[in-house]
Amino acid sequence: MRNEMFRGIWNVPFITNCYLVKMSALRTSNAKAVTYTKDGLDSDMAFCASLRDLGIFMHVSNEMDFGHLVNPETYDISRTHPDMYQLFDNKMEWTTRYLHEDYLSSFDEKKKPNMPCPDVYWFPLMSKQFCVEWIDIMEAFGQWSDGSNSDKRLESGYEAVPTRDIHMSQVGLDRHWLHILKEFVRPLQEMVFTGYYHNPPVSVMNFVVRYRPDEQPSLRPHHDSSTYTINLALNTPNVDYEGGGCRFIRYNCSVRDTKRGWLLMHPGRLTHYHEGLLVTKGTRYIMVSFVDP
Repeated sequence: MRNEMFRGIWNVPFITNCYLVKMSALRTSNAKAVTYTKDGLDSDMAFCASLRDLGIFMHVSNEMDFGHLVNPETYDISRTHPDMYQLFDNKMEWTTRYLHEDYLSSFDEKKKPNMPCPDVYWFPLMSKQFCVEWIDIMEAFGQWSDGSNSDKRLESGYEAVPTRDIHMSQVGLDRHWLHILKEFVRPLQEMVFTGYYHNPPVSVMNFVVRYRPDEQPSLRPHHDSSTYTINLALNTPNVDYEGGGCRFIRYNCSVRDTKRGWLLMHPGRLTHYHEGLLVTKGTRYIMVSFVDP
């Protein structure tokens, strides 16, 4: 038997949470017996029981999309931008707000992937709102590393990297970011690095880096401890900062005019020795993950 979506209206004995009421049904003398209280029953069950006793029918319909209810159970107003933390409980709202409007265009078979340098790919991933709020969350937390091996976080099991950074686990977003890697980044990786499948992706190094002329303006040449690395631009060159970018030394190829919300993806080991170019003014923010170390 085939699974089919049946549309219609059904008479049911119980409704809950959100419903429409035809007021004329409740303006009769008998309707005064409608109540939300009854011994041994919660309010919804008592309400429906009183409707059944009066012969007032209740129906459900899927003929039209009336929307859905937001789950407020885990909404924590003590967080900076609490909507950012709702990926699992209110995924529809989250993806509408935070996923880049052109994300799906990367999968158009008629379009070639953007490749600014050999085996370096560029994709729209996150929205402007995501980038603004992601930066706000990091700056509100404020505990940037000093980029040295004396990083106090090492005592808590963090791996030191030579950057001014904040790890996602410090701000309660590690699980969320790993889900983003699995659901939204992995399909892009499988499309361009054909033949490599690893589901879910593994990443223990997920962090935001901050570059400033008076703090850490650049990053020396290095390989990443990853099969592939992703680098998400969180703000805009020549607007929020000047300089910056990534140079792939073996190919003498640089990506300078990064786009806010766009993801740069490249191999981590062996071939793509690279450096972070000098930021001469303002502050540059990037989100980095070393995937499948």
